[in-house]
Amino acid sequence: MVLMLLDTLGRPEDFFTAVEPLSLKILMIRQMVLSAVMGKGCITATKCFLFMFNLLFFIFGALFLGVGLWVILDNQNFNMVLEESTTLKAGAYILIGVGSLSMLTGFLGCIGAIFEVRCLLGLVFTCLLLILIAQVTAGVLIYFRRDVLKNEMSNIVNKILVNYTGYNKTSEQALDYLQRTMKCCGWTGSSNWTENVVINSQKNSSQILYPCSCTNESINGTGIKESGLCETFSPQWPVFTKGCIYSLEDWLIGNCGVILGVCVGIAVIELLGMILSMCLCKSVQQEDYTKVPKY
Repeated sequence: MVLMLLDTLGRPEDFFTAVEPLSLKILMIRQMVLSAVMGKGCITATKCFLFMFNLLFFIFGALFLGVGLWVILDNQNFNMVLEESTTLKAGAYILIGVGSLSMLTGFLGCIGAIFEVRCLLGLVFTCLLLILIAQVTAGVLIYFRRDVLKNEMSNIVNKILVNYTGYNKTSEQALDYLQRTMKCCGWTGSSNWTENVVINSQKNSSQILYPCSCTNESINGTGIKESGLCETFSPQWPVFTKGCIYSLEDWLIGNCGVILGVCVGIAVIELLGMILSMCLCKSVQQEDYTKVPKY
C-alpha cells in the first residue's frame, strides 16, 4: 500500500507532505473528542454534587421550619417562654422564614440540576446569597444584643424555676438537662430555687425538697434521680452551688473555636453551593427561545 502510494506520489518527500495534514486532522479530532468527553464528565459530576447539596439543604430547611413551627404552635410548653422574650419569639419566626427559604432553594436547586434550567440555577444562587447575608446579619445582631438576650434568658429561667413542678414540661425538661449536664444549679446559684412555689409550700414541714437535676453525686447519700423534686433530711441541699449562667459562659469560652469553625464551615458549604450553581449555569447552553412556538 505504501509502495503504491510512493509510486503515485513519485518522491518520498511528497508522501510525507501528503500524510502530515491528515495526521494533524486526526490528532485534532482526537483532542476534540477527549475534550468533549471530559467536559461532559465534569458537567455530570457538577450536577450530582449540586443535586446532593440541594437535597441536604432541603432536609435541613425542613428541620428548621419544623422547630420554628413547634415553638410557635406549642403554647402549652413555650407560651411562658415566648411571653417573656420577644427576641426568642422573633428568632422562632426567623427559623420559619429561613427554613421555608432553604426548602424552596433546595427544591429549585434539585430541579435546576437535573433538567439544567439556567433560570432556576441563577435563582438558587440568589437564594443562597440571601441566606448567607441573613446568617451574617443574625450573628452581628446577637453579638451586639448579647446583654439584652442575657437579661431575657435570666427572666425566662427564673420564671421556670418559680413554677417548676417536675411534671415533664418541655421547658422543665430543658432546665433539668442544662443543670444535669453543666453540673450547675439555678441561674445565678442554688439559692434561686428557694423561690420555687412547691419548695416554699413545704418550708414549714419536716419534708425538705430540692431539685433532683442539681444533685451533686460526689456527696454521699444522694440519689441519682434526673428530674423532679427530691427529699432530704438535711437543711443543706446536696447540690451544686455554681449558677448555670457561669457554666454556660465557661462552656462558650472553652468551645469558641469549635463554634466559629462550625459557622465558617456552614458559610463555606453555602459558598460551594453558589459556585456549583454558577458553574453549571455557565456550562449549560443558552436556551434558544426562537424555537418556542408562537400563538
